[in-house]
Amino acid sequence: MAVNLAELSLQQLEGLKSQLDQETEFLTSSIGQLKVVQTKYVEAKDSLNMYVPGMLNDVEHVLVDVGTGYYVEKNVEDAKEFFKRKIDFLTKQIEKIQPALQEKHAMKQAVIEVMNMKIQQLHSQQASQSGITKA
Repeated sequence: MAVNLAELSLQQLEGLKSQLDQETEFLTSSIGQLKVVQTKYVEAKDSLNMYVPGMLNDVEHVLVDVGTGYYVEKNVEDAKEFFKRKIDFLTKQIEKIQPALQEKHAMKQAVIEVMNMKIQQLHSQQASQSGITKA
């Protein structure tokens, strides 16, 4: 639903700006959380390629944390593929959220511009009114 910002009162614009502030904060936080999880998967995938000196009974299988405290035994290649799928999924989610965040920022900027214009109009009206009352 399109709303003409110029038709809104200063109070309505302030409310809209506040709402947009909350939405951008939420989206920014969501992207940050997704990036943290993505980084953990990248590190886990990279650790499969690391050489660690020691004695292992089975070097072909690893335990993979699949979430909520559950671990699954996978061979190394399956584990790498699992992490790649998770990383790709998170990348797509970030890419979906990013445009919404940019749109909210643009809307917020438009609201701020209209608010500034209305404030300037109020100031000029008050200045012209005070000039009339002095005359």
